[in-house]
Amino acid sequence: MMRTIILTTTLVFFLTHIFGQHAKLKISPLTGDFYIYTTYNTYQESQVPANGMYLVTNDGVVMFDTPWDTTQFQPLLDSIRSKHNKNVIMCFATHWHSDKTAGLEYYRQQGIKTYTTVLTDELSKKNDKKRAEFLMTKDTVFHTGQYAFETYYPGQGHTVDNIIIWFEKEKILYGGCLIKGADDDNLGYTDDGNVIEYASTLKKVQKKCRQPQFIIIAHNDWKNTHSLKHSLKMAKELKKKNNG
Repeated sequence: MMRTIILTTTLVFFLTHIFGQHAKLKISPLTGDFYIYTTYNTYQESQVPANGMYLVTNDGVVMFDTPWDTTQFQPLLDSIRSKHNKNVIMCFATHWHSDKTAGLEYYRQQGIKTYTTVLTDELSKKNDKKRAEFLMTKDTVFHTGQYAFETYYPGQGHTVDNIIIWFEKEKILYGGCLIKGADDDNLGYTDDGNVIEYASTLKKVQKKCRQPQFIIIAHNDWKNTHSLKHSLKMAKELKKKNNG
């Protein structure tokens, strides 16, 4: 009886420890070969989720943004390898804040090709953030395996350098921190951005990315495609408020 209790207690402790670790990293299927990964970090005394995305191609896995939680850089790679039997070969960061760039140096050291825009690199250097190995000087279409996607800079908003990733064929818009959740009541932290230009930037995204089937955002529910329209509404209100 005592042995059974000890074994049960040990098992509960082991499972709690294992699942507690995995709770730091959540991977959710999006559609087809697309997956959303979520890590967490503390911001203003609250645990905040940060969503990234990865795409499984015939040539390897492409990651969009890095984990915010520095303890999850390798666990994410391990999970992808275990789940898909493929390695990550490319990683793109969509602006210079740490919730997007924290893992760039680590992944470069693992032999993964890391990318940002030149503007993001300048801001990363200025603010002592991690930097990418390869720099994009303009909007660029990448072909990896059977997929194609475009990096697009629509203008200043959340930050002055924020880009989005657009999958034209699949109609997937990866918006990062530029687009807020459909349930959010504000545009969040904008001190490094431009509240006057924010609305026009989002309008350019709407024009570029027609009828997206999925809109992936950084810190809220990515399943609600009203996020872009709602963000534009908030940006218009913020511009009006700041114009007096």
